[in-house]
Amino acid sequence: MTSDPHKTPYRVLARKYRPRNFSELVGQEALVRTLTNGIEGGRIAQAYMLTGVRGVGKTTTARIIARALNYTGPDGTSGPTTGPTDDCETCRAIAEGRHPDVMEMDAASNNGVDSIRELTDGVRYAPTSARYKVYIIDEVHMLSNAAWNALLKTLEEPPAHVIFIFATTEIRKVPVTVLSRCQRFDLRRIDAPVLAAYYKTICEKENVAAEDDALAMIARAADGSARDGLSLLDQAIARGSGTVTAEQVKDMIGLADRARVLDMLEHALKGECPEALAVVEDLGARGGEPLTLTQDMLEYVHILTKLRAVPGSAETLSVGAPEMVARLNTLAGLLSMPTLGRAWQILLKGIGEVNTAPHPQAALEMVLIRLAYAADLPDPGELLKRLKDGEGSVNAGSGSSVREGSRSPEPVALRAIAGGAPMMASAPLPQALPNEQAAPDYRAVATLQELEALLQNAGHLVLASQVYSYAHPIKLEPGLLEIRMDPAASSSIELDMRRALKDVTDGQLTVKFGMAPGGPTLAQQAAAGQQALKDETAQHPVVAQVMALFPGAVLRIRDQE
Repeated sequence: MTSDPHKTPYRVLARKYRPRNFSELVGQEALVRTLTNGIEGGRIAQAYMLTGVRGVGKTTTARIIARALNYTGPDGTSGPTTGPTDDCETCRAIAEGRHPDVMEMDAASNNGVDSIRELTDGVRYAPTSARYKVYIIDEVHMLSNAAWNALLKTLEEPPAHVIFIFATTEIRKVPVTVLSRCQRFDLRRIDAPVLAAYYKTICEKENVAAEDDALAMIARAADGSARDGLSLLDQAIARGSGTVTAEQVKDMIGLADRARVLDMLEHALKGECPEALAVVEDLGARGGEPLTLTQDMLEYVHILTKLRAVPGSAETLSVGAPEMVARLNTLAGLLSMPTLGRAWQILLKGIGEVNTAPHPQAALEMVLIRLAYAADLPDPGELLKRLKDGEGSVNAGSGSSVREGSRSPEPVALRAIAGGAPMMASAPLPQALPNEQAAPDYRAVATLQELEALLQNAGHLVLASQVYSYAHPIKLEPGLLEIRMDPAASSSIELDMRRALKDVTDGQLTVKFGMAPGGPTLAQQAAAGQQALKDETAQHPVVAQVMALFPGAVLRIRDQE
């Protein structure tokens, strides 16, 4: 049996279209510009650190650097270049992985000190034929501590003919002492539109008919990794016998129709629970993964929120066809920011539930039900309006229970249901001044609230705080207040109070310190009133519905300023 001499063995797209010079690198413009300027200016570092997620081109970039630095041209006399070509035998050998002076090592399987000692022993020898001896160490973060220590001295003062190029996906695991000796490059994730255009170019070279929507799906599924996307494209071409359609790609990678995902999310956000569950059941029957569906909905909520916050920003988002952009803009205009924020929180928590649940499909349905029922809940502003319209202001009990002796207690209005700590406003001074020249009559002061306000307005804040927290009223009369102070109060409270009142009231107001138990302090009165208000608010139908839907929620009350 004779073989066809013209038939070459098949090479996967990721290897066949692996970049061979800087101009072919996709989505790494900053790295290319820096390395190009460095090579052209002769500023060649002796150690490079390349970091980034899988498939963005770390090892490929390392090989391109090795080719560029060892380029000799067709005549063998040229120097380093930013555009190495295959007319150079050294460059061809490096690209094919057979050059003796360019050594690649996988630190995941050679992470011991013996491997590094063998490497450092060979560093002292000059290259056999290339200009530089290049050591490419992939997944360098896997090296042991002993291996790092063995490499550190050589890395600090390497011979002039040696270049180290490290690649890692976990830069935080690399010792700082190593990073400080390297020129670091962070290879960024490649944007989906850039990847889609790159894949389209490859399809044209391969004479493959590919739909733009199909390539966009592959680019999104690649998650910024050119290699992952090329593997998916290779699989899609094989599946479609030379054609790539959106329907084939959806079936191949379990990617549900994104329009249907938006249908599902829209039904849930409108409170249409049966319709949302019907869509998720259909998507599940067609191969949609529950976790992927939840992540897609979360992505759509982010897009809708951004469209709501920054109108007209759809052009900067990768959302697909123009009709999809129009639909998203319309939907964003119908939803409020609190609704979108609530949906984001529910879906973000739902991803963890779907990921860990024994039945992911059931977990996704529960997330949708939660979204649908939460859609009927008012946002905090609307809830406040309903409470005010239904009951007006909510009193914190009778005047005597909140501020003892207050003649006309002010109602405490509900400002918000969640967040913040209770605040009790200080009572005003007992008498308004008839005119700017008239002096206040402190003989009318008859409550602890008025005493506290008097001290606050006079600048005695510490004394006012002590009265609020520790003063128990024994007998209160206009111009004469008898109180008992808690042991926790300052030991000099009596002397400080006497001096302050003499300075402020000129003897018009007297405060006596007794030993009788007395009534509750202002702080205790405020706490009791706050608890009464919380109990009353919790009985409101709207609040009760919220608490029933979110059992772990905490109800807090703040006074209206």
